Amino acid sequence: MNFSIGSVGYNLDLMRGIWHDRCEYFELDGTPKFSDENGGTPGASPYENIVYIDFDGTNYRQTNVCFRGRPVHVRSFEAHLHEGILRFNKLGEGDGGHVGISGGIGVLIFTPMLIDEGWKRYSEPDFIKINGNTRSRNTMLYRHGKLVRTLSVVGHRLSPVADKRVSFDPRGTDGEVHDIQSVTGVFKK
Repeated sequence: MNFSIGSVGYNLDLMRGIWHDRCEYFELDGTPKFSDENGGTPGASPYENIVYIDFDGTNYRQTNVCFRGRPVHVRSFEAHLHEGILRFNKLGEGDGGHVGISGGIGVLIFTPMLIDEGWKRYSEPDFIKINGNTRSRNTMLYRHGKLVRTLSVVGHRLSPVADKRVSFDPRGTDGEVHDIQSVTGVFKK
């Protein structure tokens, strides 16, 4: 792939592979938050995910598999690079559209494209920093127009390609790494 350094495509290429993420919620003052019912995937904190990421230069696929700290859960996302911006498929009814944009070399931001009614009900901009085989993510969750918590994630790359399931994937080692795209109801009226 041949992308300009720091572009969305360049940064997505840096992020390809299989990651082991440790995820933790915090109150706005930095106090650990041990449960969250407001997020897109409510549950206990901290928890751990296996994250499979594919990017072929145009099409982006990501599957998160929770395997520790809460019940097994799988969420998949799909997007495509168009005019230099990553454009996610609709995440559910009321989703006004989400994009991936660049914040410079090794920095991606996944965020709503427009401030609309769905955004007012639920928004969680995602700031991602890729540094070799380490990836960090930080989000801020807004519910009904109010900031309610943050999320901090530290991930370590297990493989540069997401071509097969890891041995500790709770779904087993057989089968596709990606599931069908998930649908959420958080944007609905």
